[in-house]
Order: sequence, then structure tokens, then C-alpha cells
Amino acid sequence: MQIHLTSRAAILAALTCLSACGPIGPSRLQRDELEYSRALGESQKHEMLLNIVRLRYADPPTFLDTTQVIAGYSVSKSVSGGFYAYPATAVGNYLFGTGTMTAGESPTFTYQPVTGEQYAENVVRPISPTVIMPLSLGGLPIDTLLRLTAQSIDGLSNVRGIGAGGGSVRFYLLLHDLRQLQIAGAMTIRITTDAPPPSSDDSGKKKGSKSDPASKQEHSYLVLSSTSDSNLLAIQAEVRRLLHLDPHVEEAEIVYGPYPKHTGQIAILTRSMLAMLTQLAYEVEVPEEDIKAGRTPPTISQVGIENRPEVVIHSSHKVPERRYAAVEYNDMWFWIDEKDFQSKLAFTMVQVLSALAATNHTGGAVVTIPAG
Repeated sequence: MQIHLTSRAAILAALTCLSACGPIGPSRLQRDELEYSRALGESQKHEMLLNIVRLRYADPPTFLDTTQVIAGYSVSKSVSGGFYAYPATAVGNYLFGTGTMTAGESPTFTYQPVTGEQYAENVVRPISPTVIMPLSLGGLPIDTLLRLTAQSIDGLSNVRGIGAGGGSVRFYLLLHDLRQLQIAGAMTIRITTDAPPPSSDDSGKKKGSKSDPASKQEHSYLVLSSTSDSNLLAIQAEVRRLLHLDPHVEEAEIVYGPYPKHTGQIAILTRSMLAMLTQLAYEVEVPEEDIKAGRTPPTISQVGIENRPEVVIHSSHKVPERRYAAVEYNDMWFWIDEKDFQSKLAFTMVQVLSALAATNHTGGAVVTIPAG
């Protein structure tokens, strides 16, 4: 009888062991979410860096949207066992049992090339100043932000490239002043949202413009905050002079365009993502032999008080040891140094701007996942 109880307990333990392996989805959610997020972020960094390098060598950039990431799991388990009522002398003759369990993972990724209308919207069309300027409210340096995104501010040029001249020194003086005011808290950006007046259709019903977010219009303003610091007051006065503002004005609306349409406005001619990446491409450090062979033009020099590119991208024949992001192109390695915080911050801002510019998304492929 004791033998019967022992055999039953052993089989029950085997069954319990296999049944304890419950659903694996919840247990792996946290780990997989972080790992896929990390992998997707690294992939986007490499794609952005590769497109900058490709533009430097006159290759067209390509963009892929990761529309879906699906991690599918499968688990199968089985157990069998038994015992004989009248065992023989050997234990193997009265107790037997087997158990198996297999687990598998089949992730599914769907990609979609950015083309047509989506390409025009996300890559070619300039980004609105009302989208760009609020980024400075989160602490991002306004000088780096405008160096990346502004083609000109009130006619002060930021165009640096092949046959485009060297830009305006006053543009960089303006950015330097704005950054000093931002650090001291003597400058900020104010955002307002105005809903258009309601209109009536043929049936006499008013259209709910206030409930339609797409119908609302945003306005952004540069605000020069009150201060008693004489140095900050002098910088604010210089900013007003460079922007052709009234000496006593405290805020001015920021509008898109090369020049303001009305007095008291600040006109910013913003760039598209393509123009932004092209400007960064002109500043990539490329091998001297590629310049001499005519594969790419010389690297453009900096203007005014700035002495380095927004994003410093190095090149070498060997794989870099310290790298924030690195890609291989035509048997050369191009990378951003892991210890170059300024370049990493500017590159991150480019990725954030790219995400903000992606306003037109089409539905991804429909994937059917079997249940049960």
C-alpha cells in the first residue's frame, strides 16, 4: 500500500510540474516590450545616420516604417504515467511516467516604405514653426533646435552648402542671444489654440468646430520675460534689434515664411526633413581620397561664433570602439562618438523632429494571429 501511495505521489508531482507552467505571455511582456523598444530605437538611429551619409554621396535616402511588431508564442506540453497494482520486485516494473514540454517564439515584423504622398508629407514638406518651437519648452537648447530647423529667421540666412554661401553671422549671434535668455529664464515660447468661428450648413445646423481638433489653429509666440538684470535686458534689446521688433515689445508671434507679413511678427522659414538631413550631410567628415576622387564635395566650414557641426560624424576604415551609432557605407565606417554629448543631443532632436513630421500614416498589413 505504501508503494501505491509513493507512485501516485510521484506522478502527481510530475503533473503539477507541467501544469504550473502557465501562460507565458504575461510573464514575458515586460522583458519583450523593453527589448523590442530598444531594438527599434537602435534600428531607427542607424537608418537616420545611414541616410545622412547617403545624401553626402548623392544617394537618395530611403525610409521604412515599422508598422507592426508582433511576438507570437507557442507552448505544448504532455504528461503520462501509471503504476501496476501488483508490482514485481524491481521498481521499474510497477512505476512509469513521461512528460514533455516545448516552447517556441515566432515574432512578426511588418515594414512599409515611405513613398508617394506620405513621403511628400513626412520628408519633403517643411515642418511648421508651431510644431518646432514648443520643443524648447522641454529644455532642448533653442540655438541647436533653430540651427537644425531654420533656413532663415527674418531674412537672416542659415544656408550653408554647395554654392549657397556661408549664411549670416547675425543669424548665429541671434541664436547665441536666445540661448543665453533661455538659460536665464528670460525667454520662453507661448502656444495658443484658436478655434475658427462656427459656420452653418444648408440645414441650419452649426458645425462643431470646437470639437474638431483638426479645425483648430495653433499660434506660437516668442515671449521676452520681465527681468531686472541689466545684462539680460541688454541681450533682450539686441534680440529685438536683430528681429526688427519694437524696443518695448514683450512678445511677438512666430509665423512661417522668409519675411514677416505684419509688424511685430517673427518669420521663420523652416526646413523639411530632407533639407535638414542634407545640411547635416555637408558637415560629415569624409575621407580625403573620396574628395579627391570626386565621390563627394569637401566638408563645409562653420560660420560665425560656432566652431563645430551640429552633429559630428566621423569616418574610418575600422570599426569604431566607442560609438553611439555607427553604419558601414562603401567599405567605410561612419559613426557618432559615444562621449560626444552635444552631437548625441542634436541627433536625438533630429529623430524627434522626424517623428513629429510623420503626420500621415497609412494602415499596415493585416496580420491574423491564431488563438487557442
